[in-house]
Amino acid sequence: MEDKEKQNEQMAEEEQAQTTEPDAEHDLKETEGSQEAETAEAEDAVEDAEADDATEESEGEKGKASWAERRAAKKQEKKDKKEEQFKEQITQLEDKVKRQLAEFENFRNRTEKEKSAMFETGAKSVIEKILPVIDNFERGLATVPEEQKDDPFVDGMNRIYKQLVTELENIGVKPIEAVGCEFDPNLHNAVMQVESEEYESGVVAQELQKGYTYRDTVVRHSMVAVVQ
Repeated sequence: MEDKEKQNEQMAEEEQAQTTEPDAEHDLKETEGSQEAETAEAEDAVEDAEADDATEESEGEKGKASWAERRAAKKQEKKDKKEEQFKEQITQLEDKVKRQLAEFENFRNRTEKEKSAMFETGAKSVIEKILPVIDNFERGLATVPEEQKDDPFVDGMNRIYKQLVTELENIGVKPIEAVGCEFDPNLHNAVMQVESEEYESGVVAQELQKGYTYRDTVVRHSMVAVVQ
């Protein structure tokens, strides 16, 4: 009896073992499947995270690029404004310099004219004072008798007179033509009227005092007698 009971117990244990082994294998397979699923889910999560990171990185790079472009555009805009301001300032300075140069040129021309006018006035003043000396030379030489014209003193005075007249001509002083010319109030000063068979009416018949011009400007009018 005991042997049968032992045999029954062994058989029960064997059956239980056989029953337990498939269950353990099944549980092991389920555990392995669960681990594989978890691993797959973890890998998917990592891939999703990496994809999200890549997307965020791409968007970040785009944002950085866009911000850099805006900043570069602003810098270029500021640079363009500064260049326009500099160009405007340069244009204003050029206009100012041109105006100053024009004003200086006008001032120089005006100064030259004033200097020339002052020189002309001074020269005329000196010439007017010399002309009476010329008149006295001419009067004195006109009174010398013919037989005394070869006298050394008379010859010396005549040479001084001619030299003085030559120097005056060299600086632009010329005598005004009078006798035989039509009366010109711009050149002649009529002090008397005379009758003449040689000249027509309105013609200068006699020169009482010689007139002179300096560079086409009258220094002294000729004093003349005009035919009636």
